[in-house]
Amino acid sequence: MADPSNVSKLTPPLKVFSVDALAVRLFATAAEMAWDAAVVASDILEKAIAHRGEARVLLATGNSQIEFLEAAIALNRVDWSRVVFFHLDEYLGIPATHPASFRSYLRDRVENQVHPAAFHYINGDAIEPLKECDRYSQLLLEKPIDLCCLGVGENGHLAFNEPGIADFNDPYPIKLVKLAHATHQQLVNQAQFPTLESVPKYAFTLTIPQLCAAENIICLAPSRRKTQIVQQMLSNAITPEIPATILRSQSHATLFLDQDSAGEF
Repeated sequence: MADPSNVSKLTPPLKVFSVDALAVRLFATAAEMAWDAAVVASDILEKAIAHRGEARVLLATGNSQIEFLEAAIALNRVDWSRVVFFHLDEYLGIPATHPASFRSYLRDRVENQVHPAAFHYINGDAIEPLKECDRYSQLLLEKPIDLCCLGVGENGHLAFNEPGIADFNDPYPIKLVKLAHATHQQLVNQAQFPTLESVPKYAFTLTIPQLCAAENIICLAPSRRKTQIVQQMLSNAITPEIPATILRSQSHATLFLDQDSAGEF
């Protein structure tokens, strides 16, 4: 768990720079990165609550988010009773009780810790998946989203917008997608599923335009496993073949790195 005593030890970034429109903050360690991102997120939510009486947030999951979420809660700056949460994606066909379910991840790490105004979950085991897309779309579009929290897949996906499938002009807020083999392998490597065969083949994902429509975006990409994709997302052409490159066109986005992931940057 994040140690609240670290709040007094917040470390400034080693380097702050931009790549096209994307702001980048580089830290010595993943822990320092997570605490800084938590402060940035808290600032955004406090301002939204002061301005509109509530804040609406899209949450990511995965290993890169754990310390950030713990730090944001430990800071204890946000009135969580005025925060409405959504999440980016969910596997098709697995129940909320499945240990790899993103609903399970977020209920344990966020909802049960802070008791927000609401937490709108994607029902991965909905009997009619297309109707579930419609239901979730209506919730997303009711009001503006103040903050989108992202990670980057090892293949460059954002949420489950996979390379070559991601559509930078997608007309839908949420859709069903087939997961790439590289994503299957990453999930097994991270011990979220025991075998490739056990990984769901399809998932719900918020689309690229829906992610980018948030008023603020923070993206966390720590660890050596992300070094190669960070180099590609910051150096290659902006293309759906590397979905994370779209962040370089978003002036309201900030990428958080540690030294392990930053490589030559």
